[in-house]
Amino acid sequence: MYRTHTCDELRMENIGQEVTLSGWLQASRDFGGMTFIDLRDRYGITQLVFNMEDDQDLCAQARKLGREFVLRISGSVRERSNKNPNRSTGNVEIVVTEMEVLNASKTPPFTIADETDGGEDLRMKYRYLDLRRTPVQQNIIFRSKLALETRKYLSDQNFVEVETPFLIKSTPEGARDFVVPSRMNTGQFYALPQSPQTFKQILMVAGMDRYFQIVKCFRDEDLRADRQPEFTQIDCEMAFVTQEDILNTFEGLTKHLFKHTLDVELGDFPRMSYDEAMLRYGSDKPDLRFGMEFVELNDVAKEKGFSVFDNSELVVGICAEGQAESYSNKDIKKLTEWMQRPQIGAKGLVYVKVGADGIKSSVGKFFSEEQLQVWVEKFGAKPGDLLLVLSGEIDKTRKQLGELRLEMGRRMDLMKDGDFKPLWVLDFPLLEWDEDSNRFHAMHHPFTAPKKEDVDRMLNGDHETMKNLRADAYDLVLNGSEIGGGSIRIHDRDLQSRNFDLLGFTKEEAEAQFGFLMGAFEYGAPPHGGIAFGFDRLCAVMNGQSSIRDFIAFPKNNQGRDMMIDAPAPVAEEQLVELGIDLVKEVIE
Repeated sequence: MYRTHTCDELRMENIGQEVTLSGWLQASRDFGGMTFIDLRDRYGITQLVFNMEDDQDLCAQARKLGREFVLRISGSVRERSNKNPNRSTGNVEIVVTEMEVLNASKTPPFTIADETDGGEDLRMKYRYLDLRRTPVQQNIIFRSKLALETRKYLSDQNFVEVETPFLIKSTPEGARDFVVPSRMNTGQFYALPQSPQTFKQILMVAGMDRYFQIVKCFRDEDLRADRQPEFTQIDCEMAFVTQEDILNTFEGLTKHLFKHTLDVELGDFPRMSYDEAMLRYGSDKPDLRFGMEFVELNDVAKEKGFSVFDNSELVVGICAEGQAESYSNKDIKKLTEWMQRPQIGAKGLVYVKVGADGIKSSVGKFFSEEQLQVWVEKFGAKPGDLLLVLSGEIDKTRKQLGELRLEMGRRMDLMKDGDFKPLWVLDFPLLEWDEDSNRFHAMHHPFTAPKKEDVDRMLNGDHETMKNLRADAYDLVLNGSEIGGGSIRIHDRDLQSRNFDLLGFTKEEAEAQFGFLMGAFEYGAPPHGGIAFGFDRLCAVMNGQSSIRDFIAFPKNNQGRDMMIDAPAPVAEEQLVELGIDLVKEVIE
């Protein structure tokens, strides 16, 4: 028997019992006549005691053990004289009478503790050691619980879990595909799915009615903290539903997950249009944990002789409450430089400090105090507040100010852990016009339906009309992160064909890529819609973390590499020949 209890199980009521534990040596302390060892497993830590007076050989053996040795011990439970209130087993310890070293360990390359000294790449190279750390284990366990609760809720709502293929056809829309050569079809390639989108729509045509899948998806795109080349979605689709049905169903799912994993009760989710979100926050995924809404100043700041404002499409700002005294001119300069970085691209930053003794501003020589007082009143500012103002092109300026708002929220500590503010963002544009490629792109994906009242304009409208089409689409936003998104889908062949036309597909290209879907629409496709949650991101946001990597057992680094197994890696030339890739290369050359 390797164990009668886990390392988190023993309490005062177990005193006097003979027990057996197994685990890893977390730490050891030698006090001459006595040696103490902390034994760790997934569940917790228990203190072991070795006494020279009881067994000199056993005590000597314990002193030779190193960190991360795998041990099996037996002994009796007794009350600790020096209790540890920070540990669940801190009232007891085990007097060891028997010990077996199940496996020795080299000295780990970093400390396996809650706070480690290992860098990210080193921890990813030795991920099997990093996964022994309690915070990482708790993240993976949380992920498991979240998946189980997702299945429980959706099963109770009559959803059917269906697996869709991983080897599919490459499509031109969206991010880059990962491609897989076919040995049996020389010169042809599968693609790994960026989403099961077309398959779940086919399942609705097939009459499955309610589908879900916790599914791996793949995108060959540049990475950052909240992106990985392979990620997981809670993927769902429903037939015979309106947008309202879907919002209510998945608002219910979100509330269920919070209640049954974090014991947090979420109220009803507010709703906001895309246009309103951009107008008030400069973002289609606003963080509602704090205010600092945009205030537009065109009517009071333009045509006053300040050319920077006069030549701008938009003058807009935010009010950082109580920050006037905290920001010196040097601090403002640093903040301006932060805004001027290429990632944001602002040309400058105007400030107004509202003081008890008057108003100070970087544009004070262009505007009188009476004029600046009008700004102050428009913001609803009070003494001690700091106004930060940007100007320029409408869309760029709003996005830049959105970044500044988030940065000020961080600096002012307005994003509190454990505070969750969900939001539905609705009525996205259906299409985006791209000047570089001189064509429309789908704001979400090519299968998103326009709002019913816009269908006729989509079928018969001119180019300018298309820019104002609205989608029957929705995103679920939580604390400034998009955790889910979906739409009502097109289920009519003619409307789907028209959308492909607008997106620049020729009839032949649309048929080659998506003919199977449009063909299915000719056999009684029901109205349908769905949503997909970013499962990794949902785990991270629910735990107040920005990176999804620690919620993935074996993540990739920023270069898309698996540091542990050293992948991707070259393959043998014989494999390339067998796959016909050498022939493809010759044809391309």
